[in-house]
Amino acid sequence: MIKPPSESEEAVNIHLTPWDLCLLTIDYIQKGILLPKPPAGGVGERLVDTLASSFTRALGKFYPFAGRLVVEPHDGGTVSVLLRCTGEGAEFIHAVAPGVAVADIIGSLHIPSVVWALFPLNHVLSAEAATESLPVLSAQVTELADGVFISMSMNHSVGDGTAFWEFFNTWSEINRGGVDLHEVRTPAPVHQRFFTDTSPVPIHLPFSKLQDVVRRFERPTVQECFFTFSAASIEKLKARANSETDATVVAICSLHALLAHVWRAVSRARRLPAGQETSHSLLIGCRGRVKGIPQGYLGNAAVFGKASSTVGEILDKGLGWTAWQLSRVVVSFDEVAMADWLDRWTREPNFVYAGDKSVGGAGAAVATRSSPRFDVFGNDFGWGKPVAVRSGPGNKTDGKVTVFEGCDRGESMSLEVCITPDALQRLLVDEEFMDAVTVEACSGAPP
Repeated sequence: MIKPPSESEEAVNIHLTPWDLCLLTIDYIQKGILLPKPPAGGVGERLVDTLASSFTRALGKFYPFAGRLVVEPHDGGTVSVLLRCTGEGAEFIHAVAPGVAVADIIGSLHIPSVVWALFPLNHVLSAEAATESLPVLSAQVTELADGVFISMSMNHSVGDGTAFWEFFNTWSEINRGGVDLHEVRTPAPVHQRFFTDTSPVPIHLPFSKLQDVVRRFERPTVQECFFTFSAASIEKLKARANSETDATVVAICSLHALLAHVWRAVSRARRLPAGQETSHSLLIGCRGRVKGIPQGYLGNAAVFGKASSTVGEILDKGLGWTAWQLSRVVVSFDEVAMADWLDRWTREPNFVYAGDKSVGGAGAAVATRSSPRFDVFGNDFGWGKPVAVRSGPGNKTDGKVTVFEGCDRGESMSLEVCITPDALQRLLVDEEFMDAVTVEACSGAPP
């Protein structure tokens, strides 16, 4: 358990917003990068000591990540949840896996099950950090036969993907260059939360104990593949999508063209009937869209958007029409409606459950998470840039798609697609889908 430097500890309470609280019921965020093997002399305890030292200094900037979620009871059988920043520490794990090679992880489009063992706090719900007094951040450094895998698991009620990668970027920059905290390029983190003027602080949840909101879902049998799409391939999809739509209404962006391509292909692979309702949910970031959220804001700041249709419509009406459904969800973001949702949530809390497919039904929905804007491949810890990125088992359900920047850090993108084994096998032989997939230049994974 690593504590931040003593001068950075601030014994303060950070009250959580509806954006934070609604995620108490899902797993931790889990992402990790695969790095080449350090030069001779830079492995073993020396490597771990260096990484632990830079991790400590990064916690000095992100000191709430060394805190603990705490439940406070109130009158009327209610509770509130807060992040108490008293510096208990973040977890740091050193593991060795000499029988696992880099090629075992990236040598195929299929993601092997051993990847999940490279992450800490697997299948831990965010609420359990409060009920079980668990750390809100845990890092694992695993030495492989010919590489190093560095992963983190972060409580989703403490921060979102932006906060996750800003900590990761800070940690790698400190380790790479030995810079002081004031020299780190990531924006100064803003720890206090954004509340509307009408929101109570703290927010009281109508439960006598936090365990009442926890709901375990039956985790489906799924398999994953990691697909990379070059800038040229994505540009072709974008051009095709825009040629099939009225650009004066809304221009289709690269991401929505790619996600529409995946939505249609997954629906074909699932062999769903034409009349089956299907959905594709997205996260819409509120940074830059909502007044009052400062640069460096570390709390959750995103809302869920969902496009719904029938399988027949997205397959028959084409890529452009399908991409337009996704674009319309994003452009229709309404700050007033979002504020109304925040206000209503304080009176009628509604939690997110990973196994809930309320629109589309089990086996018909797609849910895209993460963002190609996150700086993944800039995380050079001092001996070479990442070879690949992978995510842990958290919130892995049938239809989850995780999007990352491409390894060239240009306009390419990579997608981690998680669906049932039979559907995944059909996806891999879908010529229309696979024609757009590119051999990943970083890993040399075969098509």
